[in-house]
Amino acid sequence: MTVDELEPLIVKWAQDKGITKHSNPPAQLLKAVSEMGELADAEVKNENAEQIDAVGDIVVCLINYAHMRGFSVREALESAYNEIKDRKGHMVPGGAFVKEE
Repeated sequence: MTVDELEPLIVKWAQDKGITKHSNPPAQLLKAVSEMGELADAEVKNENAEQIDAVGDIVVCLINYAHMRGFSVREALESAYNEIKDRKGHMVPGGAFVKEE
């Protein structure tokens, strides 16, 4: 399935489970941060299945957050891509990207 196919299914799932009705954007954001902790733990332990699960859980929380704020993850990704696509800079040891001013 594509992200475009999955996003509305996740929105419907959240509605069916009462998440949309009983949660709010800050709660979904905090849940995503919690899931980031699980991803960091899986990274340290090099647990591939848990890494995949954590990334998926983070994306679900972000889809819920975006939907509650009135936009889609697709819109957010397009906006981010348009911001970075022409960015100039370079990588430094350790993996950080340094933007040119």
